[in-house]
Amino acid sequence: MTAMRIGIGSIFQESNQFAATQTDLALFRNSYVHEGDALLQLAGTDCEVAGILTVCTDAGAHAVPLLAARSVSGGALSDACYTELKETLLARLRAALPLDGLILAMHGSMVTASQLDPEGDLLDAVRRIVGPDLPIVMTLDLHAHVTPRMVRQANALVSFTHYPHDDTYSTGERGASLLLSTVRGDASPVTALAKVPIICGACNGQTFGDGPMAHLTRKARHLETQPGILSVSCFQVHPYNDLPGMGCGSVVVTDNDPALAAHEARALAAEFWERRSAFEVEHFTVAKAVARGRQLEGGPVLLVDTADCAGGGAPGDSVALLRELLALRVDEPAFLMVVDPAAAQACARAGIGQTVSLQVGYSLDPTWGQPVPVSGTVRRLSDGSFLYDGGLFGGTWASMGLSAVLQIGSIQLLVMSQPTYDWGDEQFRSVGMDVRQAKFIGVKNPMNYRHAYRDLMKAAFIVDTPGPTPAHVRNLNFKRMQRPFFPLDEEIPDLEIPVVVS
Repeated sequence: MTAMRIGIGSIFQESNQFAATQTDLALFRNSYVHEGDALLQLAGTDCEVAGILTVCTDAGAHAVPLLAARSVSGGALSDACYTELKETLLARLRAALPLDGLILAMHGSMVTASQLDPEGDLLDAVRRIVGPDLPIVMTLDLHAHVTPRMVRQANALVSFTHYPHDDTYSTGERGASLLLSTVRGDASPVTALAKVPIICGACNGQTFGDGPMAHLTRKARHLETQPGILSVSCFQVHPYNDLPGMGCGSVVVTDNDPALAAHEARALAAEFWERRSAFEVEHFTVAKAVARGRQLEGGPVLLVDTADCAGGGAPGDSVALLRELLALRVDEPAFLMVVDPAAAQACARAGIGQTVSLQVGYSLDPTWGQPVPVSGTVRRLSDGSFLYDGGLFGGTWASMGLSAVLQIGSIQLLVMSQPTYDWGDEQFRSVGMDVRQAKFIGVKNPMNYRHAYRDLMKAAFIVDTPGPTPAHVRNLNFKRMQRPFFPLDEEIPDLEIPVVVS
C-alpha cells in the first residue's frame, strides 16, 4: 500500500481589534514563515507542527509540507498580509494534490482588516480546491472564536487543553492522530459547537488548580474516556476582538453520534455559564500593589501589567507602570520592559556606559497614554535575538530587534524595538537581567507568569493600567458583539444555548 499523503499547513496569529497597530508580514517573519520543505525544520520544536510530523512519521504517512507561518499577537492583519499567506498556502495545496488528508494548525481568533473569520474563510477556500470528501482537521488555541463556518467545513476541531499553553506539541499529536483515524476509516467524526455569551479576561483562566477552566478541563478529559467521544475542547474566547457571536463554550467530536455531540457540548457550555463569576479577577492600583509587595520579605514581587500584553495583541509600548513607579520613588531593584524603537536607537547612538535623556513609551499606539521623560545610563545593547524555552514558540528563535537595558535609578528598563510573546523570562535573560535580583518585576502577560516565576515569585498583583488587553473588558467599546453578555450583563433571563452540529 502507498503511504497516506497528509498535507500540513498553518497560519497562526491571535489578533486584537482594540489595538491601533496592524500586523504585516514583517511581524510574521520576526517569528517564522516556512514554505514547503522549510516547514520540516519545525520538527523537534514544541509547536503543533512538530507533533503532527511525529505522528505522521510514526504511522508511515508521508507529510506534505505546505506553509507554516506564526506571529506574535497584534492588531488585525493587513489585507495584503493575509492574502499573501493565504494564497501561498492554497497554491502549495493545489500543487500537492492528491492528498489523503489535511491538517491546519491555526489560532481561531485571527482577524484581518476586512475579514472577520479568516480561519473559516481559509477553510472555505480549501474546500473549493479539495472538494467535500477530503478529511480535514484544524487545531486551535483554547482562546479561539469558533464559528459555525469552521464547524461545517472541518471534519474536526481540536484545541489546546492547557493554559499556560505548554501542550502545543501534544495538541498537534492529537489532531494528527484523529485525522489519520478518519483517513483510515476507523472514525467518522461529527462535531458540535455550543457557546454562551461570556467575554472575560484570561487572568483566571488557568487549566490547573481550582479555577473555573480547571474544572471544565477536568470534565472534558473525563468525557474523552467515554465510549463514542473522540475529542472535547473547552474555549474561553480571546476577549479583545469585537465580533458577532463571541462567547465561551465547547466543541465535542464524537464518532458518528450527532445527538451525543450536541448533548455534551450544550452541557459544557451551560457549566461555563454557571461558573461565569469565577472568571472575574481582582486588580489593584500600582500604589497598593507596591505597598503590599513591600510588606513581603525578599522578591520578586510581580506587577502584572496585563493591559499591555503583546501575547494578546497589545504593542508592548505602555509605560504606565514605569510612570507610577517613578512617581512612587521606588528605590528597590525593579525590572520593566517596553517596546520603543526610537528609544532603543537613541540608547545605541549614545553607547554603553553613557547617560541619555529621552521620552519613552506609547510610540506605537498613543491611544492609551503619554510618553514619560527619563534620564538613565545605558547598561547593555543587544540585537534582541533569543530562543524560546517552551510554549507556543518553544524551540524557535525570535527577535526583539535592537534592544537596550537602560538604568533609571533602581529601575532597569529593557527597551525593545519589536514586540515578542512572553513565555518565561527569555527576554530579560537574553540581555543579562537576572530576575532573581529584582524586588519588583513588571510582567505583561495575564497567565504565563504563573509558569515563568512559579518557583520564584513571592506574590503577584494584577495592576489596573490602561491598554488594549485589560484584565476586565468593562471599559472596551464593543459594537459588533451585541448585548446582553457577561460581565456587562450579569443575568440573562431565558438564556438559550444554541448548538451547531456538522
